[in-house]
Amino acid sequence: MQELLRRIENKDITVGVIGLGYVGLPLAVEFGNAGIRTIGIDVDAKRVDQLNQGENYIQDVEDAELKALVEQGTFTATTDFSSIKHIDAVCIAVPTPLSKTKDPDITYILSVNEQLEKYVHKGLIVILESTTYPGTTKELILPALEASGLKVGTDIFLLFSPERVDPGNPVYHTTNTPKVIGGVTENCLKLGSAIYAHVMDELVPVSSPEAAELTKLLENTFRSINIGLANEMAIMCAKLGVNVWEVIDAAATKPFGFMKFTPGPGLGGHCIPIDPHYLSWKMRTLDYRARFIELASEINSAMPEYVVELVADGLNSDSKSINGSTILLLGMAYKPDIDDVRESPALDVYALLEAKGAKVKFHDFFVNKIKFDSRLEASVALDLDQLDQYDCVVITTNHSEYDIKAIVEHSRLIVDTRNATAGLQDGKIIRLGAS
Repeated sequence: MQELLRRIENKDITVGVIGLGYVGLPLAVEFGNAGIRTIGIDVDAKRVDQLNQGENYIQDVEDAELKALVEQGTFTATTDFSSIKHIDAVCIAVPTPLSKTKDPDITYILSVNEQLEKYVHKGLIVILESTTYPGTTKELILPALEASGLKVGTDIFLLFSPERVDPGNPVYHTTNTPKVIGGVTENCLKLGSAIYAHVMDELVPVSSPEAAELTKLLENTFRSINIGLANEMAIMCAKLGVNVWEVIDAAATKPFGFMKFTPGPGLGGHCIPIDPHYLSWKMRTLDYRARFIELASEINSAMPEYVVELVADGLNSDSKSINGSTILLLGMAYKPDIDDVRESPALDVYALLEAKGAKVKFHDFFVNKIKFDSRLEASVALDLDQLDQYDCVVITTNHSEYDIKAIVEHSRLIVDTRNATAGLQDGKIIRLGAS
């Protein structure tokens, strides 16, 4: 172990990253920037070919940065898992979605397990970063590694360190977001910490992989529940004839005991709508019901329907119905100024409006095309002079490039789900959370 630690400290190692998406690729680039030879492994051959040509597809990675690493030979990508035989430490950053019944889908982790069983070798350090339920590291990864006859903590080393990526965040990124890390043994933690110390500004060691797994789930469960509270408050404020955005801003002036969360058309992204259900599922196996998680999910999941109700109310005031109306959604990404539509509530709003007979189009600066069932729809041009051809314009994502004042001026009816029209006084605006 001491020899391996020495090599890590001298950067005389090769690091592998399995899964080259919005978590894995930025991490691989940071290892490369630190002067560590890095191999990215992904099952998508097209993606691998792009990377080996220096072509970037992740918004949070600089094109020139990736190209330089490829040209230097510091970073290479492959679909060949046998490269694990030549890797000293491997970080696993594969997707962990939910099934239709909101149970954990660990298919991708199990697939990686199969490859680890084939190519595990003495001295290999394995770090799981994919968000999952408490116990995954020890219950799934550890047995697969030790099936080789090697002992975790002595011959091979295993850790969990949750990704904390916030796509599009201009301040916090891979290196300056504190890195929680939990090892199966002290030796595991020591080696894993030495690896991450090359690329992370701050490490937060915890006592076990389970503590690290729960840390990530607590973070996003906290957000889900508080957003659920903000969403329910928006509905209550509308019924009471009060503006929820004014109430939230006023409450946020309190310097202690309050953290600002805002309502919207629903939850989006890979983490907040999904992660709490990993914890809820795990607790059901222990005969415990996670009531806060279930209630927040119920409220947040109903918000797209509430937005459709606002659209219906607005159209009704003009003697129109949703059926047959033309509606434009502005913004399909799950949050402003990114191209990520995973779990975006705008997708649900689109589908619900279509199901009620509306003719729906969308515009997004960052998202060119979206697949709805079996058909592909393209973003339409945003022509201010043509906006009055739509019976209703719905602001589903408040991208900073939108000229909200001009959009309001040229539209017949606006449903604002993000308070993008704050400060504008116009009878054609219907705001979520305001009477």
